[in-house]
Amino acid sequence: MKAIAINGHGDVDVLHEIEVDAPKPKRGHVVIDVKATSVNPVDTKIRKGSEGTAGMVYPAILHMDVSGVISEVGEGVTNFKVGDEVYGCVGGIVGIPGTLADKVEADAVLLAHKPKTLSFGEAASLPLVAITAWEAIIGRAEIQPSDKVLVHGGTGGVGHIGLQLAKALGAHVTTTVVDEERAEIAKQLGADETVLFPKEEPKEYVERLTNGHGFDTVFDTVGGPVLQNSLIAAKLKGHVISTIGYADYNLTEMHFKALRLDLVFMAISIIHNIDRDTHGDILRRLAGLVDKGQVKPLIDSFPFTLDGVKAAHSRLESGLATGKIVIER
Repeated sequence: MKAIAINGHGDVDVLHEIEVDAPKPKRGHVVIDVKATSVNPVDTKIRKGSEGTAGMVYPAILHMDVSGVISEVGEGVTNFKVGDEVYGCVGGIVGIPGTLADKVEADAVLLAHKPKTLSFGEAASLPLVAITAWEAIIGRAEIQPSDKVLVHGGTGGVGHIGLQLAKALGAHVTTTVVDEERAEIAKQLGADETVLFPKEEPKEYVERLTNGHGFDTVFDTVGGPVLQNSLIAAKLKGHVISTIGYADYNLTEMHFKALRLDLVFMAISIIHNIDRDTHGDILRRLAGLVDKGQVKPLIDSFPFTLDGVKAAHSRLESGLATGKIVIER
C-alpha cells in the first residue's frame, strides 16, 4: 500500500511517499481503509522533532486522526464489522503507524461509528480535538446551566468544539478570537460574547462581561501567556482547564484566588495504553450530538496526496487556518 512518511525531522520536504505492506489486524484490532485524516499541531511537532518522538521507528507514518471504512476485523472484536464507517484517533505517535496511508490498523476500543450527518472529511476533523475538548468541558469542568464560561481560541481546533460543548451544557459562553471575521464565526457556533484578544486585556473584558467577578470556568487551548491570562480571568475559587502545561508559570494569581487548575492530555491513553475505551465512548456520545446538530466542525480541506499533505502542514503552521485542516480522498 502507499503511505506518506518521514525518515527524519524537518520542514514539510521531509514528507515523502513510500510503499509498505498493508497491515493485518491483531486481536482486538481492525483494519480501516482510510478515507480522510486531519492535521493537528502534534503532527507537525512530531514531523519537526520538537515533541512526541519517543518510540519513533523510521520510516514513520504520521497523523493520529482517521475516518474510513473497516475492511478487516481481528479476533475478539464484536462491536464492528467489515463495511462499518468509523472515526477515531488511533496512531501516529510512540511508534504506532499513523493514518497517512491507504490503510491503518487500529485498536477497536479507540473507534466509534462515524456520525451519519458528516462526510468522511468532516468526521476526520474531530477525534483528537473533540476528545480533548470533551475531557475538559464534560469530564473536568462540571459546568452548570448559566455558568459564565470563557473558551480561548474559539475558532481553533480544540476551541471551536469546546465552545459548542459548553453551550450544549447551557453555559453563557465567551470566546477569544483574533479578528472580527472569526468573531462572527464564533457567534454562529453559539458564542454569546467574543473578545478580540490582541486589543483587550483580561482585566478589561472581565470587567466588561462579568462586572469584575471573573468567569466560573476558563478553558485554555493555547498555553503560555494565555494560561497566565486565564488565571486572571477566572473568578475567586474558579476553575481553569488547560491543554498545555509545559512552560514556566507564575501561580501567584492562582494561589490568592484559590483557583482549581486541571490539565488535559488526551494522548496519554494511546501512549500508555490506559483507559483507551473512554475515547471510543466519547466519540460515540459526540456522534449523537453531531447528528442532533449541537456540534459541527469547521474545516479547511486538502487532497490526500504528497503535495496536499505538505500544503496542509504549511497551512496549519502559518496560523491562518480556521477550525481543522482535513486531508481527504
